[in-house]
Amino acid sequence: MAKRSKLYSIEIPRLPLSPGRDPLSKRARLWLFVVLLGCIVAIIVAGLVLALNSSKARVVTVPLADRSASAALMRAAEAVGFSPPHVSGAGKVEGEDASAGKELTTGLLPVGSVAPDFALRTPTGQVVRLRDLRGKAVLLEFFATWCPHCAAEAPHLRSLYNALPHKQVAFVAINGDSEDAASVLAYHIYFDLPFPAVVDPGAKTVTFPEHGSLGPVAKRYGVSLYPTFYVIDRNGRVGWRSGGEQPDALLARELGKGARQLP
Repeated sequence: MAKRSKLYSIEIPRLPLSPGRDPLSKRARLWLFVVLLGCIVAIIVAGLVLALNSSKARVVTVPLADRSASAALMRAAEAVGFSPPHVSGAGKVEGEDASAGKELTTGLLPVGSVAPDFALRTPTGQVVRLRDLRGKAVLLEFFATWCPHCAAEAPHLRSLYNALPHKQVAFVAINGDSEDAASVLAYHIYFDLPFPAVVDPGAKTVTFPEHGSLGPVAKRYGVSLYPTFYVIDRNGRVGWRSGGEQPDALLARELGKGARQLP
């Protein structure tokens, strides 16, 4: 005879389905929504800031002429911590027509005079002699690394140099402010300049962002502000000169004249 199976009953506890506390008021819910929204916006803004900062990371290409620098000089240039200075109004005239240029010639050598020769060194020791450039129109730019107007000019000069025939035209940037080799090298590398920048040290050299005194060559050329430009014609005479930022078109025009100048 089959045995009867035992039946077991399980009592399920009752769950509290009603709210355990009073619901939030409409005003409290509004404030909670505002706080949550603010947190979300803050997270989004922080993410954008991090993304922008990481996208601004600057890749530095050392110009070919600077790759012979010693390890000690490269470390010194890095320690300078060069960053281009800015000032309101700088960099406005370079893209304008040649007629926008303003010639500031007080104290500068007269047009037609023989340009004083010089032999100056780049930070890596390469000698640049003006007389070796005879037969070409030469753009001399007297600059200082702390000068915001020079910093504004630098990328324009790089582009202008790359656009002109190097068999007819040469550029030389002369640091006229007695700055040391490390400062000039840091400036040259930062702007990736394809033409030489040379030092013109006076009695005491300084390091960016210090202001120094005029070097001997800068004095001979009557420099009183930065930048100061000279166009030396193919025969070694002053063809044009001015202080201050200048339109690219004006510099190109004057270099063209200097390259065509006949003996």
